[in-house]
Amino acid sequence: MTGNAGPVIVPGAVFGVIGALAAFPLRLAAREVERRHAELRRGVTRRTTHVVFGCTLLAKAAKSGDAEIERRVKVEREAGRALISESGFLRLLGLMKAPGASSLSRQSLIDQSRLAGDDLDMLSLFDAFEHDGEPYSFRDLILARKYAGLIASGATWGAIARSVHRSGPVASLTAKSLNLGSQHGRPDAIYLDEGRSELDGQLLFDLGSPEDDTLEELFAEAEMAEEEGRHDDAAALYQRCLAIDPKDAIAAFNRANCLRGAGRVTEAAHDYARAIKLDPGFVEAWFNLAGLMSDEGRVASARRHLQKAVALDKSYADPVFNLARLEFDAGNLMEARRLWVRYLELDAESEWARTAQKGIQFVDLHMARTAG
Repeated sequence: MTGNAGPVIVPGAVFGVIGALAAFPLRLAAREVERRHAELRRGVTRRTTHVVFGCTLLAKAAKSGDAEIERRVKVEREAGRALISESGFLRLLGLMKAPGASSLSRQSLIDQSRLAGDDLDMLSLFDAFEHDGEPYSFRDLILARKYAGLIASGATWGAIARSVHRSGPVASLTAKSLNLGSQHGRPDAIYLDEGRSELDGQLLFDLGSPEDDTLEELFAEAEMAEEEGRHDDAAALYQRCLAIDPKDAIAAFNRANCLRGAGRVTEAAHDYARAIKLDPGFVEAWFNLAGLMSDEGRVASARRHLQKAVALDKSYADPVFNLARLEFDAGNLMEARRLWVRYLELDAESEWARTAQKGIQFVDLHMARTAG
């Protein structure tokens, strides 16, 4: 369930945006969030409490399919973050008028419309209803019934969401019949009954200034290059993002990761430090910089950065494990044991947990032999 994040933005909340916002420039949204003593960042880190899914993701997935969007939604939901639609986010900021009165629960909407819960959640997350979560309105129920019929005829939630955004105001669809089929040979295109005008196609939103467009496109291109392992290309693209927005800690962090992947260690260390300077609470940057220092044999520096990561996020298991291994290698067996015990409190199931258990057993055996 997507749900509503509430009527106000809580001070201290950290919002991460996946995909570009279609209706409002990110830099202006960030300014509004900061006025409420919260943070808005491109991408997601461990500190992220709320994730906003930008509607431009739909257009990018039109050809490749929606599986990657579904995977990312699943990951963020399982991480316990609040998922927010773009319109829901703008309503939180007071930049979009709230829809009319609503009283239907999610389950009631499912029961009355026969729309599958997963499809309801995805359509809600990409603003195919008046409301982005419960309580829903009667208009939302009408739309849910129409969408259920389209899906029964072979449409996907993604095709519906793209078509809805192409059509204009969502509420206007409640009085019209939606049909599946295409005069252009596209079986998942959706039509109004009025002259069979086609709704399928690219999203029509005001994307802000050309500078905003360029930045979002560059960041998306950089992410793609990074995923494909083209580290030097990705680093160059992230550098262009930073030239436009020098305060983007995530762009600096991503660039550092790419530089490290390309073997450009000194530059990588510089950009990890840059990310930390921009966002001192960026625990992943502290952790990755520690890894880089460890690889370079700079043990004292690695220890300091790992200790900082542990202090910043006491539920982050990875730096605890690495710090334990570092202390073990340094001969500080009791400290290593203490840290491995702490690690098992955070992770008792993984392969690393089994390694920690063996480490504890080794230290106990060593201490018993020493005592004997």
